Parts: sequence; structure tokens; C-alpha cells
Amino acid sequence: MPFQQGSARTRQRTVLLVGIVVLLAALVLAVVLASLLTHAKHEVSPKMLQWKDRGTTKNLQEVILGRCYNYITELYPELGDKDCLKIWESLKDAFIYKNPCNITSEDYQPLMELASHPIPCNKSLFWSKTNDLVHRYTKSNQNFLTLEDTLLGYMADRISWCGDPSAPGINYESCPKRSECESNPGSVFWKMASKMFAEAACGVVQVMLNGSIEAGAFRSSSIFGSIEIFNLNPDKVSEVHIWLMHDIGGPQSESCSGHSIQRLKSILEERNLKIVCEDNYRPVQLLQCVHNPDHTDCRLCTNST
Repeated sequence: MPFQQGSARTRQRTVLLVGIVVLLAALVLAVVLASLLTHAKHEVSPKMLQWKDRGTTKNLQEVILGRCYNYITELYPELGDKDCLKIWESLKDAFIYKNPCNITSEDYQPLMELASHPIPCNKSLFWSKTNDLVHRYTKSNQNFLTLEDTLLGYMADRISWCGDPSAPGINYESCPKRSECESNPGSVFWKMASKMFAEAACGVVQVMLNGSIEAGAFRSSSIFGSIEIFNLNPDKVSEVHIWLMHDIGGPQSESCSGHSIQRLKSILEERNLKIVCEDNYRPVQLLQCVHNPDHTDCRLCTNST
């Protein structure tokens, strides 16, 4: 009898131990499953990393904040009431943890409202295919502002950003090009900022185009050709001055009487906007000549006798 009682107690202990082990295993499995479900969105999806454009700029937050503070303290202290931290948060919220091909204008609306500021009349300068030249000009002449000279454009110029549904929510490896999907963070941002910049223009506005491009100085597919000219307000804008610039020593593929410029003039005239076009606007050409002082195109008195 004692032996049988001992065997029974042993079996009971064994069953109890097995039960405890099973319970512990179930608990561990439950914790693991809960963790996997909780962090499912953080699983790295290789497919999301295979875009063709460069990834998010490293130290994006520091870059945006640094540029914002520099703009409102050094360049335009009259905008000192802008909240750079809120501006950064609104930019981040527009794209973090989001599919970089599903960005909407609504995502950026809070940012646009926080960072917008008035543009003085007669100072708006638009451009297409003249990026380097136009910004060299605005740096030397404070009388004009491009989009990149506004707070929004200044913060975002030449940097890249996009999100990813996976952790850490920002894709530092690659971002989609416009050819891969139009509703990517960069394209949607610049379209909205360009629209807002055009809507704010008043008085005489300028546009600098490249007359050395074989395909034509004005392109309907450009940001200027597809967005900005259609958002100029004829009730606020009195004239559009076209500065058609040619590369020093480069081809003069088009003049103010060229086909694409005539197309541009027709669009502007249909919108009741007056147009003035000038080949090689002299103040800008002089800036080009800083790097080419001995070139025949840069002689001040070519017709002297």
C-alpha cells in the first residue's frame, strides 16, 4: 500500500509538472504571437526599399530645423513668430509610416498653412531649366524671390524624404521617382508649394527660361508650365516678364519669337495676362559673364567703332 500511494503521488507530481510546462509554453507562445501581431507593421518589406530615387536625407529633422531657424532668424527675422518645431512635426506627419505612393495634398495642408508667408508684389521669380543660374541671381539680387527663397522652398531645397509602413517609418535607402508613382512625397509637396507660390504672386512677375535647350524653352509638362502659370491670378498680376537666357557660348536654340515661347504667350494671353519677353536679360547675363569674362558674348561694347 505505501508503495502504491508513493506511485500515485509521483504520477500526480508528474502530471502537475507537465501541466505547468504546457501552461508556460502556452504563455510564451501567446507573448510571441502578441509581439508579432503588435509589431507586424514593423516587419521590413524588401519590396518597399526598391525605389529608383535616393532615399531620405540623413538627419532630416536636424536639416529641416536648422534651415527653418536660419531662415526666420538670419534671413527674414520678420517671420520670427514661425514655430519651427511645429513645422517639422507637420512635415514628418505628412509622410512617416505611409506608403510613399499614396501621399495626398491633405497630408501636406497643415504644413502649408504653418510655413506660408506673404510674397511682396513685383518680387516673384519663376523658372524652368535654369536652376543654378536663377538662384545665383537671387542670391546676388534681393529684389526677387524664387520658390526656393521662400521658407517652404528653402527648407526643402535639394533634400529628399519618404515614408515606409515598416519600422522606422522613414525610408533612408530609396524613394520613388515621379515615373514610378506621381503621388510620392516630393512630387506632391513641390506641386502644392508651387501652386501656393503662384497664387501669392502680384504685380509684375518674372520667369527665367533656358533658350539653349533644343526641345524648347517652355515645356507644358514642367511645374511652371503645368501648375504655376495656371495659378497666376490675372486680378493680381499685371504683367509677366520672360527672361530667355542662353548659355554663354552655348547654342541659341530659341529666341523670344520661338515656337515654345509663342505657345507660352498664347496661354498667358488667354488668361488676360500681359507679356514682355527679353532675350538674355542683361543683369542676368552679366552674372553669367562672371565665369566667362573673356568670352565674346560678354563684351560690353560689341558694336563699338
